[in-house]
Amino acid sequence: MTNTEKLKNLLENEMIPDLEVAIDELFAKIDKTKNASAEDKKDLEEMRDMRTECFAIIEEIKRDEMDEEEATELLDELVEVKMEEK
Repeated sequence: MTNTEKLKNLLENEMIPDLEVAIDELFAKIDKTKNASAEDKKDLEEMRDMRTECFAIIEEIKRDEMDEEEATELLDELVEVKMEEK
């Protein structure tokens, strides 16, 4: 499996689902309190931006526009982020 395929799998199977859960949880929090703090709004915007970027990377991979070097760098960064979360 190439690093490009590993990156695509990580994004599709872990990163995007994790972001969607976090977004849903934040919406639930906002709905429960009926108010969104400035920090909640900022967090929500950042998570949505990250999710959009993940989808853009997947599309780039599908169009075969990402080389292995770039995929390796992104994969390393994302694995590091995932490890910090644990």
